[in-house]
Amino acid sequence: MKSNIREECLIDLGSLYKRLASLSDSRNRQGLRYSLPMILALMIMAKLSGEDTPSGIADWASYRGKELAKLLQLKRKTMPHHSTYRRIMAEVIDTDELEFFVSDYLVGKQYFGKKVLLSIDGKTLRGTLNDKQEGTYLLAAYLPSEGLVLMEVEVEGKGKEIPAALKLLKKLDLREKIVIGDALHTQREASKEICVAGGDYIWYAKGNQSQMEEDIRLWFEPEPIPIPGQGRFPKDFESAKTTNKGHGRIDERKITVSSQLNDFLDWPFLKQVFKLERRVTNIKTGQVKERVVYGFTSLARDEVAPGELLTLIRSYWGIENGLHYRRDVTLLEDRTRITNKKAGHVMACINNLVLGLVIGKKKFKYLPAARRYFNANFPKAFEFIEGL
Repeated sequence: MKSNIREECLIDLGSLYKRLASLSDSRNRQGLRYSLPMILALMIMAKLSGEDTPSGIADWASYRGKELAKLLQLKRKTMPHHSTYRRIMAEVIDTDELEFFVSDYLVGKQYFGKKVLLSIDGKTLRGTLNDKQEGTYLLAAYLPSEGLVLMEVEVEGKGKEIPAALKLLKKLDLREKIVIGDALHTQREASKEICVAGGDYIWYAKGNQSQMEEDIRLWFEPEPIPIPGQGRFPKDFESAKTTNKGHGRIDERKITVSSQLNDFLDWPFLKQVFKLERRVTNIKTGQVKERVVYGFTSLARDEVAPGELLTLIRSYWGIENGLHYRRDVTLLEDRTRITNKKAGHVMACINNLVLGLVIGKKKFKYLPAARRYFNANFPKAFEFIEGL
């Protein structure tokens, strides 16, 4: 069958392909059939075109073997078997090196502006779980506004997320970043690490910091009726509220802040505490759900007004829709059976790269639509990577 790929596409895959060659390859060069840059380039392009499993990637490359060999200027016309992809992910690639490569390629020295939100959150790769429910658990640092993963580290065992978070933070440029995580990450050492490095934090106070939560809760509680002749202690409360309607519900959020507990709580770099109230009303049934949480931040009120703080806290959950959902549902990460923990980490890292390329760098709005586009326009997948 005659190829419809234009002759001017007969070049290597530009900067991305060249930079892939910088990754270490632990295999013996003698008798090497497929180079590491070629394997990774095939995986990236197959994922851009809608394939997610090693078998699917291998079939995608095999069905396009002649065109790929021509585009990549390969002497060998055959494409790798799916076991080759699995073996290279499990045995050849250094995950730390790949993480730094992806981070440097997507972010480099890019400046995102002042006070950029950085979400940290963990994720179990369910496709790696064995009969004992042991598998790969990764902790990611994600920029919701940019759709980019800055770095991801493996959590080494149950209950090890706290030291993993500190390890992750030490790998990042935290200048002008506002770090926010769930209650598990509310730790003194992490707070110091962030602020000394030039960033800020927003933490929740919950069960793991129960005394902190209780102190903040009591501060926001209504004061008892004062004794006659005695006044109330003046408090510096300031509030902001948002109301959103959609998906069959009315979502009301209110935040109240105070700066008067800074010295009393004795937490590193603390500048404000807050009470966050959420009220969700189901329009159809009238059912109401209410929730109150407490937290604190190193951001002073002259740096971030209550309304801005409320927006930042809400933006944190962008890591669920922007990263976890896309990897699980669109890139089928949890349904891709990869029992080797290291291979699972490598695949997750490549998924982050694909998301960064499509959503972060090229600003496609919908990942599924982008993948359908590349699948239907085979040469465009090459032009896309070539132009990065």
